[in-house]
Amino acid sequence: MENLAVVLAIAYLFLAIRQNILCWLCAASSSLIYVALFFNVKLYMESILNIFYFCMAVYGWLSWRSSDKNSSLRVISWDLSVHIRSIFVISVISIASGYILNRHTDAAFPYIDSLTTFFSIWATYLVAKKILENWWYWLLIDITSIAIYWERGLSSTSLLFLLYVLMIPFGIYSWRSSYEESQHDRAG
Repeated sequence: MENLAVVLAIAYLFLAIRQNILCWLCAASSSLIYVALFFNVKLYMESILNIFYFCMAVYGWLSWRSSDKNSSLRVISWDLSVHIRSIFVISVISIASGYILNRHTDAAFPYIDSLTTFFSIWATYLVAKKILENWWYWLLIDITSIAIYWERGLSSTSLLFLLYVLMIPFGIYSWRSSYEESQHDRAG
């Protein structure tokens, strides 16, 4: 099942880079598999995160689909101050979550698991809204995730996240090109 989830997750990323709506179908399928896999290796926040990913796949599908040919959802960029505030709030929430998990569960890596989970929630929202900066969040999340998945015996998933890290520059390039094109269209 882990390998199937990995294949679907790879398909998601390839399609997301190309801004193809089918990315959300792959994301939903992969997420449902990962809910069980992460729960079995005591990465509870990651399991909950994949329930969220499933819901965001539905939201992303609906959000991207509701845009017709004339008013397609465009890649946009948010001001740095939005990201700074978000990083602060997410960090505080993650520390609190990690503390609770550390005190009341047998969770593996409670603080790191909480950080990657809450930042992933934010980054997924940014993807669904086509916010350019999502890729930078994913870079840090994915690098961190490689280590925790490897440690928990999810070697295929660790390799998936290594592949994600290697593909992120393509996502940045593709989305930045779309962003610059839309800026040029607005200016012209």
